[in-house]
Amino acid sequence: MKPISRKKTFKTPNSRKSSTKTAFQRRFLFSGLLLTSLILAACGSLTAPDDPTVVGSPPTLPPATETPQPLPTEESASPTPAPTEPSPTATPVERVASMPDAGEYLWAEFDRNLRSPTFLTHAGDGTGRIFVLEKLGVIQVYVDGTRQETPFLNITSLVDSSRSERGLLGLAFHPNYAENGLFYVNYTDLNGNTVVARYQVSADPNTADPNSAAALLNINQPYANHNGGMIAFGPDGYLYIGMGDGGSAGDPQGNAQNPNVLLGKILRIDVDAAADGTPYGIPEGNAPGGLPEIWALGVRNPWRFSFDRLTGEMLIGDVGQGAWEEIDILPYGILGGINLGWNYYEGTHPFEGTAPDSASLIYPVVEYAHGNGSCSVSGGYTYRGTQLPGFQGVYLYGDYCTGIIWGALPGTDGFWQTSQLFQLNANISSFGEDEAGELYMVDLNGAVYKLIGR
Repeated sequence: MKPISRKKTFKTPNSRKSSTKTAFQRRFLFSGLLLTSLILAACGSLTAPDDPTVVGSPPTLPPATETPQPLPTEESASPTPAPTEPSPTATPVERVASMPDAGEYLWAEFDRNLRSPTFLTHAGDGTGRIFVLEKLGVIQVYVDGTRQETPFLNITSLVDSSRSERGLLGLAFHPNYAENGLFYVNYTDLNGNTVVARYQVSADPNTADPNSAAALLNINQPYANHNGGMIAFGPDGYLYIGMGDGGSAGDPQGNAQNPNVLLGKILRIDVDAAADGTPYGIPEGNAPGGLPEIWALGVRNPWRFSFDRLTGEMLIGDVGQGAWEEIDILPYGILGGINLGWNYYEGTHPFEGTAPDSASLIYPVVEYAHGNGSCSVSGGYTYRGTQLPGFQGVYLYGDYCTGIIWGALPGTDGFWQTSQLFQLNANISSFGEDEAGELYMVDLNGAVYKLIGR
């Protein structure tokens, strides 16, 4: 393992402009770590984790042309009050000082014989139930850890799951689900396009009403891959939607940097404020110019992202092209218009074209190279549960092909340290979080595992 050198990057004509970076970005967003991919272990075995490696001192940056200003937030950008959702705590963030000893933990089987599970989440309604998506269009519900005989929702007749990156891909429960019974899904329809739709629970709390569907978005997909799929409510109460760049390879249509298409973006909408003939409103602070739903641009395929339930920061696993996988971190309250660089860059590495002088592109905090079987990052969660204090504040993420799971922590100097913790015989389609903040791993081959102590 070694830190990424950015001195060379700043000297290239198409480098990301250091003069446009804020003090926050210099500390957090210019940090990253090159991960050495490891060979897949034998069935069911774990590899010994590497020792945590702290990135060294930050490289010397060229002098800025202007005094860095604080990163703009929605509060500073507009006097309009944010939704009355609880804000992340302002107390010091609790994190362990170093990586846990992975030998003291294991991934215990939670369920098996699922049909290509893609995601796991909870309703946030105090019931402790767990919901698991199956790619073909089914949501399974678990009460006290037991899968119910009747699925929560079955929309297989609406879903195209015939290709590897199509199917039922995302699920998010409304922040007030306990009161209104509303939830949202992201799936590929029979025409191969992305649909984000709202549903409502039935009189039976463990069964949704399949006839309650109301489409929010229907987005044309030019190719069968890079459909994105993740949806989640942020701490601001808005719904965030991850959209891939439309597919093929290398973003041939230039979607990720085009503000007039929704592909290659992270969208943000207000599901509680229908306006102008649409079933949703546009929050203050989205990206200026272009389509109003856009909050961030320059992503390739943000397959999985999450919000730290303590800090509110957004952690994005953006799947790379053919060489580099990346993790991006954005602080709570950041103003829309963030540009994560694709396809000018793949990770921190120049890919195609030259960014305009006006572009302020943001580096990932972590990246790893393809090699020895590594192929696709599955972004995870920051552990905020209570059962595993040794993991408090550790962000877990993994590689789909190798089954490697890493942990990441910010160092005291703001640079991130990361270390391999586990390697499983699994195709990691997703991680998940239950209502108590305990973590799960979803294996597309049909199983779900929970992280526990030995």
